[in-house]
Amino acid sequence: MPPTIILIRHAEALHNTSKNWSLPDPELTELGLKQCEELSDAIKKVPVANEVELIIVSPMVRTLQTMEIGLGWLIEKGVEIIADAGWQENSAKPCDTGSALKTVASRFPQYATALATVDPLYPNKTTPSSNPYAFTRLAVLARGQACLKALYSRPEKVIAVVSHSGFLRTAVSGRRYANADFRIFEFDEEKMGEDKGLGLEEEGLFRLKEWKETEEKGGGLGKSEKGVFEVLDTDFPGEEVVDEEPV
Repeated sequence: MPPTIILIRHAEALHNTSKNWSLPDPELTELGLKQCEELSDAIKKVPVANEVELIIVSPMVRTLQTMEIGLGWLIEKGVEIIADAGWQENSAKPCDTGSALKTVASRFPQYATALATVDPLYPNKTTPSSNPYAFTRLAVLARGQACLKALYSRPEKVIAVVSHSGFLRTAVSGRRYANADFRIFEFDEEKMGEDKGLGLEEEGLFRLKEWKETEEKGGGLGKSEKGVFEVLDTDFPGEEVVDEEPV
């Protein structure tokens, strides 16, 4: 049986408040650190969160910080951590491009084992067709499907993922996420295979179905916008480029 998935967006980072998209791999703000504590207090009261057997995290500074504080209680219990480049943010702007793996490992030596398995191509986001992390519609949507496929075949019953709202919305769940908010999903096996205009040719598309508890509330903290948000032409370059706020 495929696992239950808890998707978490990172807390507020410096680029979110400064609107300076040229900041490289920005860290959390003081408010962001407090948001992580709020996340920790709230999510540990959710029964299914106490069953988490694996944490998957984007190897970016703001997601690692959010994981460390927001899910520290799980880490202290010995829950395994996997840092996965597949869950990084979409755009190729400096704020959405990760640091070199050696730099990240030096900053977070306690997660050296988890970071050691990150794809060595990270943080390269150049756009040849062979780069799965390129900022193109096809690459991002295919990356989302690859991430979901990997989760679907995992043996754990409950998995927590700390990622970014742009990637989570466009490529994974079709939902918006406030900083440090979370949503809970199951795999929607009845709808797997429906393309819905994504433009992907691969059969057996993986889809998620949100738990009513977080869908109706607007995220686990009740801070996220309610509703389903489809992929837009303006979400990616190469179609109609819009200078959207990085997330």
